[in-house]
Formats: sequence, C-alpha cells, structure tokens
Amino acid sequence: QAQPVASGGGRVQAGGFLRLSCSAAGHTLTSYAVAWFRQAPGKEREFVAGITRRGIAVYADSVKGRFTISSDAAENTVVLLMVSLKPEDTAYYDCNIGSSDHSIRQLPRGDGQGTQVTVSS
Repeated sequence: QAQPVASGGGRVQAGGFLRLSCSAAGHTLTSYAVAWFRQAPGKEREFVAGITRRGIAVYADSVKGRFTISSDAAENTVVLLMVSLKPEDTAYYDCNIGSSDHSIRQLPRGDGQGTQVTVSS
C-alpha cells in the first residue's frame, strides 16, 4: 500500500512562496491520480489540487491562479508550487494517490507523512 510522503512545508510571510513535493516509494506517480489536500485547525480536510493520470490539473477555486501542480517524471514526484501565499493557506498539507481520476477530489488521507505550511501576515 502506498505511503505518500509530502515535504517542503515551512513558515513564510504573506505573499511568499513554497514548493511542496509528494513522493510514494515503489509507485510510479505518473500512473496514478495524485492530489493535494489540506486541513486547517478546526476545519475539515479539503481538496487543494490534483493531477490526473493524463496529466490534467484541477484546482480548488480558492487556490486557482496561485498554486500550480505538476508531475516530475524524472524525480517521480508531484510538485505543488504555491505563490502569493495568504494566511488562510495555513494548514497541514498531505498528498495521496489513487487509481481513478474520477475520485481525485475525494482521495482519503494516506498512511504517509504530511507537511505543515504556516503563512504569517
């Protein structure tokens, strides 16, 4: 079973940027739908961005135009580039993989590790 690992989080000021990376040992990510999610304190986990097996990117409305998801086949990772960060982007970010593009927005939390993003005003 895949244990996706998210990395690259940190603390930045509003307007700054971070580059998150998702990897899953033993799994070729270009063969899966891969999605990023986040959960802020006191809120439900929400879909952020995903990339289908065909390489089509989908985004939550709240991050469109600021976040870019891409697949790095050479590194076997999926990258989430986040720019123009806002305090409301502060959350614990996790990624997961799935075999179906149709359920990319509903992928459950995986057994791997997420990463904390904190944006200060």
